[in-house]
Amino acid sequence: MRLAIGDPAPDFSSTDQHGQPVTLSAFRGKKVVLYFYPKDDTPGCTAQACSLRDNHAHMQAAGYEVLGVSTDDQKSHQKFATKYDLPFTLVTDTDTKIVDAYGVWQEKSMYGRKFMGTIRTTFVIDENGIITNIIGKVDTKNHADQILN
Repeated sequence: MRLAIGDPAPDFSSTDQHGQPVTLSAFRGKKVVLYFYPKDDTPGCTAQACSLRDNHAHMQAAGYEVLGVSTDDQKSHQKFATKYDLPFTLVTDTDTKIVDAYGVWQEKSMYGRKFMGTIRTTFVIDENGIITNIIGKVDTKNHADQILN
């Protein structure tokens, strides 16, 4: 499934790094930055998370709630969030239902080996649950600027 600007953002239910329930529909009435990343505590994913952390006050001032999603489990998310003092929610997707719904679980290739993995992608969602922007070419070090500009 290929999502496009103007499409309703697929709702989901999961848990966060603290084991608390998270549903996208609970954020109705707020703008949401829903970013998908491959793996906790890897160089690119850390740079991306730290860009969002360092600009979190600007994101909130612009009315955005930030949700990060990867297929890592709660324990991994908790360790990552604590290590880098991440002030936003990290959503677990160990069964790949969310990445599938957003079309970011795709075949990847590294060193000639093919495998399924998360394609780094960010969806900006408005107060009504509609996708207003899709960032496919993520600049991990300057990701907050890509969203805010």
